[in-house]
Amino acid sequence: MKKNVWLGAGLAFTLMLSPFQQAFAAGTNGERKQVDNVAHRGASGYAPENTLAAFDKAVDMKADYIEIDVQQSKDNELVVIHDTTVDRTTDGTGKVKDLTFEQLRALDAGSFKGEQFKGEKIPSFDEVLDRYHGKIGILIELKAPELYPGIEENVAKELKERHLDRPQNEKIIIQSFNFESMKKTDALLPKVPIGVLTSSKAQATEQSLKAFSAYADYFNPSYGIVTKEMVGQVHSLGMKISSWTVRSQEAADFLLDMDVDAIITDYPDYVDPRK
Repeated sequence: MKKNVWLGAGLAFTLMLSPFQQAFAAGTNGERKQVDNVAHRGASGYAPENTLAAFDKAVDMKADYIEIDVQQSKDNELVVIHDTTVDRTTDGTGKVKDLTFEQLRALDAGSFKGEQFKGEKIPSFDEVLDRYHGKIGILIELKAPELYPGIEENVAKELKERHLDRPQNEKIIIQSFNFESMKKTDALLPKVPIGVLTSSKAQATEQSLKAFSAYADYFNPSYGIVTKEMVGQVHSLGMKISSWTVRSQEAADFLLDMDVDAIITDYPDYVDPRK
């Protein structure tokens, strides 16, 4: 692919207002552009995160993508769970990497959200791919890949087996906070869009953004550090910007006014770029 790095005249905005002031000062003249609606761990505001129930709810709510977190079991099976331990979201205890796939699948990953979700399982990565690819985009986060040697190769293998390593209108995207892992993933899957995650302003400097643009297609910051200037700089380098995690209507409206390309949210109904 890679990577449409056009450094021409960058969009430079030197606004001195706070991000929320910028949003409201900008107003809402004209139509908003299309913004991808990404259901964070599925529609996790309404169903237990990273379960089929949450992903099905995201499909029902017509989100553009589900965002999933991928880790690896003790016996090297790829599983979909956010925390590096199972304690918060299941009835078990222990580190994901210390439990076998069979042990992980035996856990209840739904009851923490409500009795109506009792019995929801930790999904496998291949289960999610087979159930949802073609129905909804999938934003794959490699969670703490430094804990799982070989996870990049294992993810690449599953995608290649399904021919998802080829351009799919960017309906498969891979992201991580681990930049070295994303460089490795880019080499393994050169046609799959890559995203880098950060919540640090220090990683949003002009120099950092240029370095990311050598291998990444998306710069994905937490919404608390997003500014018009940042969005302009990211776009000037040929990357897109997806921001997280929206849990209020105010945050969604702010990011819409910032002209980001995608909004990652627990509540897909807070993002309605088509109105």
